[in-house]
Amino acid sequence: MESPLLRRCVRAAAHSHKHIRRRPHIQQYRFYAAPTDSQGDIRAASPIRFSSNHTSSQPRAELLDNDSPSTSREKARSDDAPEVDLFTLRIVPASPSYFTATPQYTDDLLHLSTLSRRHQLLPVLPPGQAPRTAWKTIDQYKTERAEPVRAKGYKTLLKLLKQLNYIHPSLMPEEVKTTLETFKRDVQPYLNVPKPITVDAYGVSVAVGRRKSSSAKVYLVEGTGECVINGRTLNSYFARLHDRESAVWALKATQRLDKYNVWALTKGGGTTGQAEAITLAVAKALMAHEPDLRPALRRAGCVTRDPKRVERKKPGKLKARKMPAWVKR
Repeated sequence: MESPLLRRCVRAAAHSHKHIRRRPHIQQYRFYAAPTDSQGDIRAASPIRFSSNHTSSQPRAELLDNDSPSTSREKARSDDAPEVDLFTLRIVPASPSYFTATPQYTDDLLHLSTLSRRHQLLPVLPPGQAPRTAWKTIDQYKTERAEPVRAKGYKTLLKLLKQLNYIHPSLMPEEVKTTLETFKRDVQPYLNVPKPITVDAYGVSVAVGRRKSSSAKVYLVEGTGECVINGRTLNSYFARLHDRESAVWALKATQRLDKYNVWALTKGGGTTGQAEAITLAVAKALMAHEPDLRPALRRAGCVTRDPKRVERKKPGKLKARKMPAWVKR
């Protein structure tokens, strides 16, 4: 016994079959291509065959000479120039470091390493006798290269530069000289020669000294040991004994306290900075009168300027290093 569902399926199939028979044109053109001739014969189109030479790489136009078109075609066929396939072309970077984060820095590092290996057998200068050179700072280098160079990487670069700088100047290759010039600063501070301090016709020597934010200008002349600072005596200008001793320490260390008169103009900073600035200025002026006192003044610590500065205050701290009291609760 057939179920009602099965009977409904059989009826639907017969109905669809009758509907298709009534429209034979649908069955005629469903799976075939368009007719290729006017007689009505239906046949499949020929398959498309792709050649190895892509049409996009072929020139769309050509310049013709005064000769006939056939002559120009024969000349083009006889040309031995290879055909360029644009689909297989690939742009090759000029540098192998192109795909790194810092290509210019990497190229500089590889170039300096190559020079160092190539000229490692050349004679070098003794330690400490290489020409003093001011190299570019890391900020200047990063600005020129426009790359995020780290401090550790730039130190490696400077190490190679210093090694190449130790090559003997008479035997240094031209390529090394050219490379070193690109890493030097525009202004070399080591080439600045200070003007010698001289004694004028009146027997006065003038020198300038600095310490922290203080500066002092000292006029030194032979005399009886008087000391005037900004129009005041030494005892009235400096209240602390340590500052008085510091101001005339160069004369006291060389036992010249009663042989020279000091007239100083000082400004900026505090009393300690001004006193130590006067110390340096007096030592420079004294060496103009007696150059042989340089070793004694150097042992006394009066010749070299003290570069120490006050350490800046940090955020979150009370001073440079002092931290606020930590409370657990």
